[in-house]
Order: sequence, then structure tokens, then C-alpha cells
Amino acid sequence: MKQQLVFATNNPHKIAEIQKQLGDRYTFRSLADIGCTAEIPETGRTLEDNARMKARFVLDNHCQDCFSEDTGLEVLALNGAPGVDTAHYGGPQRDAETNNTKLLSDLGDRKDRLACFRTVICLLKDGQEHLFEGKCEGRIATFPTGHEGFGYDPIFIPTEGDGRSFAQMTADEKIGMSHRARAIAQLEAFLKMQPDAARPTA
Repeated sequence: MKQQLVFATNNPHKIAEIQKQLGDRYTFRSLADIGCTAEIPETGRTLEDNARMKARFVLDNHCQDCFSEDTGLEVLALNGAPGVDTAHYGGPQRDAETNNTKLLSDLGDRKDRLACFRTVICLLKDGQEHLFEGKCEGRIATFPTGHEGFGYDPIFIPTEGDGRSFAQMTADEKIGMSHRARAIAQLEAFLKMQPDAARPTA
């Protein structure tokens, strides 16, 4: 039997990435699946704050244990921006192309293009909070390349790779080094150690 997990998101790209990584061991229920249609506030000052805020909203309003994540792209030359504003860096519409265009414009022709993707997962389970973090170091390209992935993938080149952007990689290649995959791996390892790991949750 598969274990069901509530993932506090309606982003189909994130769900697909995590489902691919964890395979058939788990099935995910999104916010829509549990009837959560509210726009959950993400007004924290850190990724940890935002991840916690989303998970807590689901628990408080839908009485469901769940996990949430918040991801930030931190660019050294921009003093850590976009950071917590990663999703809406180019405006409230949360458009990936607009975000990428603004980031490239803000960097201009700077030589220092070092960046780090960081994902924080907050799991609320059985009244306890657990945080997991994954990082991927890299740099910002001077122009977008590739058509896979989502978000900033066309302009992020991971240090561990071969010079291609995330958007030029297959899903399996990206999972092998991505920030979100590393945070999810920690979450999975934790869940495997739990007493109820062998039985599905409601």
C-alpha cells in the first residue's frame, strides 16, 4: 500500500518532480485535493518562515498533517536576492519568464554570477515540526537555454554539472543534483524511520 502525503502546493511541476523522485512508494494530495482553495500567505522573512506558515495553515484549517516547501534562489552579487521573493521577483503575477528577465537585467554584465538554490521543507506530523534543507550551488547564465524544468531553470547552471542549465537536463539528471531533490531525500529518510512508515495514512 502506498503512503499518502499532503503536499501544501498546487504547483504541478513541483508535484511531478517529487513524485518522480519518490516513485510509487507515495501518493501526494495537493491543496486542491483536500479542498484548500485559499491563497495561503507567504509573508515570512525567511524560507523557513514561509514553509512553516504554509504547513501550519493546512493543519489549522484542514486538520491534515502535511509538508510544505519554500525555495529561494540566492544570488551573491545581489546580496542574496531574489531570496524569499524568488517566486514573484518580477511582479505579483509569478511569471517565470518575467522573473528571469528581471534577474538577468539586475545582474547586467557582472562577472560575479555565483548563486545558490535552497529549498526548505517543513513537515508537521503527529504534533511535531521537522525541517529539512537542500542546497545546490551554481551560477546565473548570461541568457536562457533549454526548454525543460520550470522557474529559473533556463538560467541556472549547477556547479556539479557539465555546463548545461537545469532546463537543458532530463528530469533524472536534475534530480541527481537539485536542491529540492536533496531536501526531499532527507524527508523520505525521516519518514522511513517512523513507526507508521509501513502503513498508509488516511
